[in-house]
Amino acid sequence: MRLDKYLKVSRIIKRRTVANDACDAEHVSVNGRRAKASYDVKEGDVLEITFGQRTLKIRVVAVKETVGKADASSMYEIIEE
Repeated sequence: MRLDKYLKVSRIIKRRTVANDACDAEHVSVNGRRAKASYDVKEGDVLEITFGQRTLKIRVVAVKETVGKADASSMYEIIEE
């Protein structure tokens, strides 16, 4: 699954276009490297997302095409906030 779509489906970022813009602006890195929106997310990847002064570091637990709002947080685990 594409990185921008994963961020949207897991509800880390609200809209896919915003996720795409965040990737283009180099606010998202995967396994320590800056990643484009087209990066193919796999289980076990470590994502680091910068929101202004705050950085969110998560590990991908599951990659699912669709998931309910209540189960969205089960797709990742927060390493540090």
